[in-house]
Amino acid sequence: MIYPQNFEQKIGFDQIRSLIKERCLGSLGMDYTDRMQFSTDYDAIRKQLHCTWEFVHIVEMADDFPVDFFFDVRPSLRRVRIEGTFLEESELFDLRRSLDTIQAIVRFLRPGEEEEIRYPYLYELSKEVEAFPLLVKRIDTILDKFGHIRDNASPELAHIRSSITSTLSSISRNLNAILRAAQSEGFVDKEVSPTMRDGRLVIPVAPSYKRKIKGIVHDESASGKTIFIEPAEVVEANNRVRELENEERREIVRILTAFTDELRPFIDEIIYSYEFLAEIDFIRAKALFAIETGGVLPTFENKRQIEWFHAVHPLLYLSLKRQGKTVVPLDLTLDEKNRILLISGPNAGGKSVCLKTAGLLQYMLQCGLLVPMHDNSRTGIFKDIFIDIGDEQSIEDDLSTYSSHLTHMKFFVRNANENSLLLIDEFGGGTEPQIGGAIAEALLDRFNQKRAYGVITTHYQNLKHFAEDTDGIVNGAMLYDRHLMQPLFKLSIGNPGSSFAIEIARKIGLPEDVIASASEKVGSAYIDMDKYLQDIVRDKRYWESKRQNIRQREKKLEELTARYEADLTALEKQRKELLKQAKGDAAQILAEANARIENTIREIKEAQAEKEKTRAARQKFEQFKAGLNEEPEADANDLVSRKLKQIAERKKRKQQRKKAEENQTQPATTSPIVVGDAVRLKGQNSVGEVLAVNGNNVTVAFGMLKSTVKSDRLEKVSKSQIKKENAKATFIGEQTTEDMREKQLHFKQEIDVRGMRADEALQAVTYFIDDAIQVGCSRVRILHGTGTGVLRQVIRQYLKTVPGVAHFQDEHVQLGGAGITVVELN
Repeated sequence: MIYPQNFEQKIGFDQIRSLIKERCLGSLGMDYTDRMQFSTDYDAIRKQLHCTWEFVHIVEMADDFPVDFFFDVRPSLRRVRIEGTFLEESELFDLRRSLDTIQAIVRFLRPGEEEEIRYPYLYELSKEVEAFPLLVKRIDTILDKFGHIRDNASPELAHIRSSITSTLSSISRNLNAILRAAQSEGFVDKEVSPTMRDGRLVIPVAPSYKRKIKGIVHDESASGKTIFIEPAEVVEANNRVRELENEERREIVRILTAFTDELRPFIDEIIYSYEFLAEIDFIRAKALFAIETGGVLPTFENKRQIEWFHAVHPLLYLSLKRQGKTVVPLDLTLDEKNRILLISGPNAGGKSVCLKTAGLLQYMLQCGLLVPMHDNSRTGIFKDIFIDIGDEQSIEDDLSTYSSHLTHMKFFVRNANENSLLLIDEFGGGTEPQIGGAIAEALLDRFNQKRAYGVITTHYQNLKHFAEDTDGIVNGAMLYDRHLMQPLFKLSIGNPGSSFAIEIARKIGLPEDVIASASEKVGSAYIDMDKYLQDIVRDKRYWESKRQNIRQREKKLEELTARYEADLTALEKQRKELLKQAKGDAAQILAEANARIENTIREIKEAQAEKEKTRAARQKFEQFKAGLNEEPEADANDLVSRKLKQIAERKKRKQQRKKAEENQTQPATTSPIVVGDAVRLKGQNSVGEVLAVNGNNVTVAFGMLKSTVKSDRLEKVSKSQIKKENAKATFIGEQTTEDMREKQLHFKQEIDVRGMRADEALQAVTYFIDDAIQVGCSRVRILHGTGTGVLRQVIRQYLKTVPGVAHFQDEHVQLGGAGITVVELN
């Protein structure tokens, strides 16, 4: 129950309704908005709230929700229930387009077979809705895409329109012939052309020549300077066009009537689908209003409760927003222990706004609207909402303000119960304070006995005392800044508020002797009590500020704790990754160590037990061992840079070793390469025999493997060098030689490192380039992708350190572009 009749106007809900109607797509939603009303059905309210909340998510996240063609054809459908009636062409076009919209909405809300339901409440709303695709197809055989009757809607219509076209063409030819003759004789101006009057083709003629052309005068211009004549030669043809047009109209009516007969059995189901379209329009408008005002879906339970945090009056919020200001939020709690809140405080301090906010938000909630407050708020449901606010003085009914107030109180006392929410402004005002306060106290006691809930504003001291001493009622104060002498518009629950009458009078400039006289008249007890109230409010504000600071620090501490825990988790994950990385590095180092051992053994054997060279080889190996024992840095961020450094040092050592070996060999001859020469690839040890020379291309046999290479990549090898290489080769096992041949045969000139971490990719590319150089490959490709560019950068930094790399660049754009690096090897 809502009381009084103008309840919506008193709390501003009529403006809310208007704002929602403005956001509707058409009359469908507007009609639904007009039907929106206060409800006490918990399940119905919950469904409406959830539907609106789901649509908020659709508006914010989905761009493909259908919002076109929200036409209301329900009046037309109700009209054609009668046999013999039919839908007009435009009505049928609106029906077709809006049915298409209904079908698109249903398709949007209903998931596929393997998809989950994204919007369960809206899906439930659409479950029984039909979109009538067969009717849509049938309409498409009648109307074209512009909403006009198709020529082929029936064979008869096609024949009629063909006859009209041919007849009009004949008329046009005749008229043009007559017109040219008239122009040649000077009866008609040269620039004149046939025109249409009353559906008939006519010729414009000057009045002085109207007797020169035989025919019927149909019209004249407003100035009287032009006469429109239908020549006698085309009168019959024009009559035939009129007959054909009438036949066309009769055929169109027949087609529309036949379709309407097909449609008539489904009218109720179609109207039901349009009710769904109207509700969707209404829900969408509510969602848009909620987004604009910050409306949310708080906890909604089937019991009487108000536990609101940061609630705001939506109309006040919109008004202040337009002015670039912010509204002060309201925290309000009414529960079984404290059902009635008695608010006191200075005038213009926000008491009435607080009262209206409580009434409007509860009414909005029970009308199915989302409310602007924090989503951790808890809301409930009331059966009745009664309000007494504003000046109800009526000359006609001979009612004073106080009489009107007592009339409302009589209704409240009779009808209020534990399911009622009372909203009373300036309780007890409008009459002599002593008796008015006494009556207000008695009424407040009765409301409390009935266990009603309520928000009541007052200035009366006796009511503040009564609330302090009575269970079920709690005092509240609108805060006021004593230093700035201005209201703060904040509600503080727990203590009564001062009216700050003396302070406000002093601020306005009332003479001090008048203020002193007034203070003397009310007595020191009243002044002291008012001062104590102000001190209590001040102290409460101070401790509230302290508590707020503590809450903020606790929140910050919780955030820091959560962040530290997250960091610890990340560090543990990083430690595991580093351990995995270290194992990989260890495997690489072990492989390198094995190679060093074999190389040291080879050097010792080559030195043939010479002490100095043996000592040098052992010293190099000891240095390598010492390097292995050094503890690597644990900073994971420097892992890639350290790897690059290690690779560069390794390559540098190889270069030094290679240079030392070259210094021990005889320089290669620079004479031209011919068949039978012993040659080797520059920078390599393997010696081959030249089988053929074709310009700059030389075919060389390296053991069992034949390869064609450029002559500038080869160098001749002397017999002494061949002997030395053979001597070295004797220390390479037969299995190693076989493995090398296998590697040459199966080597792939492309590696894919996409999806790898930088360190993994770098290790893979290192092995790949080494293998490519070993098998004598001249060109390879590295697939690293584009992505963030990290892999590309790290790999190219490494390639710059490799002596065997002559050049590298992006692949051709048609073959991969910047996602592939092509490497040319020496």
